[in-house]
Amino acid sequence: MNPIATDMEAVNAVIRDKLHSEVPLVNQIAEYIISAGGKRLRPVLVLLIAQAFGYEGNKHHELAAVIEFIHTATLLHDDVVDESSLRRGRKTANALFGNAASVLVGDFLYSRAFQMMVDVKNARVMQIVADATNVIAEGEVLQLLNMHNPDVSEERYLAVIRSKTAKLFEAAAQIGAIIAGADDRAIDAAGEYGRSVGTAFQLIDDVLDYSGNAEDIGKNVGDDLREGKATLPLIYLMQHGTPEQRALVRSCIENGDEQHFDAILSAITHSGALDYTRKEAQKSAQSATAALSLLPESDYKTALLQLAIFAVERNH
Repeated sequence: MNPIATDMEAVNAVIRDKLHSEVPLVNQIAEYIISAGGKRLRPVLVLLIAQAFGYEGNKHHELAAVIEFIHTATLLHDDVVDESSLRRGRKTANALFGNAASVLVGDFLYSRAFQMMVDVKNARVMQIVADATNVIAEGEVLQLLNMHNPDVSEERYLAVIRSKTAKLFEAAAQIGAIIAGADDRAIDAAGEYGRSVGTAFQLIDDVLDYSGNAEDIGKNVGDDLREGKATLPLIYLMQHGTPEQRALVRSCIENGDEQHFDAILSAITHSGALDYTRKEAQKSAQSATAALSLLPESDYKTALLQLAIFAVERNH
């Protein structure tokens, strides 16, 4: 049983309503990327946390849509920066409509999200989301600086994850707790849950880029290598591989070279890099689970616990 099925229908209705623009191309691109589906994990977090803390009202629907719009805007911009051609099993918006249109519609989604957030009339919610959006932008720039750099440390890479991915999960969970009237300790715990789930989620994305298949994960396997991203499996291999393996990884990251993907994949698999990354994801999921200890038992808490497990065990 899905305890928020009705809520998600309401969120989808808000998304459809608020996507509307008088400019046809805005409607076309926004509809294209939103209708691609996706897991909707971030809005789900808003709903589950709010309900777990006993929220009664409908502002969580608006805020869940706000979080989804911000996430979608980051995807539009990300795909332009990364020159990606496939997302969620379909052509990216930039591949279909061009870079300029994708960036500008991303801007539209950001600004529409802030219009909606003002309507909720909660200063603390606005502060959390505004701060998160700024941190995400910093994370994007930090990731750009890390591109084609084989000397990125694990600590520096995790800083990117916390900024670029985990921060929006954290904000989603926090605002769910805030609108439910939770106290500061509970809001902090909700944030810890979101941050940890988001970290686990991204680490498993790193694993799937080397162990998944394009049909399951909805993007091209090996994209990270092509983009010159030193993700955790590659960082581990740089630290623990043979001199020959380290030289190959260095060359591939510096040049965005996917021609040697099979050799890199073999080295990553046999070095234990994927196992290490999975274990780090499991640690994050355990932190998320621990953060829920102050919540009373409910179907919503059970769903949050299951979400932490899903973040680690998924294959897409």
